Amino acid sequence: MDVFTLLQRNIKWRFHNAFTIVMTILQPILWLVLYSAVAGQSMQGIGIENYTAFILPGLVVLVSFGACSSSGIMNYLMKTDGSFYRVLIAPVQRSSIVLGQVLEAVLCTFIEAAIMCIVSLLFSVKIASGFIGALLIALLIFMTAFFIAGLTYAISLCLPNEVIYETVMNAIVLPIFFLSTALFPADRLSGGLAIAVNLNPFTQVINVLRDLILHVNIAVRDVTFVFLLLAVMCSISFSWALHRLKKETSL
Repeated sequence: MDVFTLLQRNIKWRFHNAFTIVMTILQPILWLVLYSAVAGQSMQGIGIENYTAFILPGLVVLVSFGACSSSGIMNYLMKTDGSFYRVLIAPVQRSSIVLGQVLEAVLCTFIEAAIMCIVSLLFSVKIASGFIGALLIALLIFMTAFFIAGLTYAISLCLPNEVIYETVMNAIVLPIFFLSTALFPADRLSGGLAIAVNLNPFTQVINVLRDLILHVNIAVRDVTFVFLLLAVMCSISFSWALHRLKKETSL
């Protein structure tokens, strides 16, 4: 049993429970369609012409959290039906188990992000940086989802049930989302709020994604910094998830 086998197994579970995809994509689609239509009119006065294009990067990050959080719920369901423990006793490396779980969440994120991007075409959203920009966006989404998937998997291994897990995830996701530039530009903020927003690593990710969508020229320095930041974050989350899984085995 290797990473591909585990990934295939997790994908089968996901599509047998397709409601998890529907539920995690529904909220961002509503934000994209309804919120952008309402708030977009007020944003034109401060220089934002296409508000849908402006909030799309933040909603892609929100989709990543939703898809990867549902992967944590899957972990609890697998424990309930016993399949989680059957995988643990199989002759497979623990890193392969974590990687199979994480890559399934990444794949789900790409499906949902693709749906959002298709919907955004109806609102005249285009990637101004062209084909290279689209490739960079895809890689940034991959690394963002990889980090979040590792984080949510580790958290699901730390908490006893899905009720506490969902409560903790809401407590994490909402502050991260609202204390970022997902919905509003940060140049008008001041004081402690501005510091909190700028220290949020997802602010940096969202800003780079937004620049790749809205601007023709690619800010190589900013893109490189975000890639390095995400590489460190991915290493930390994957290492934590692997540590928690090994601890689960030793119990």
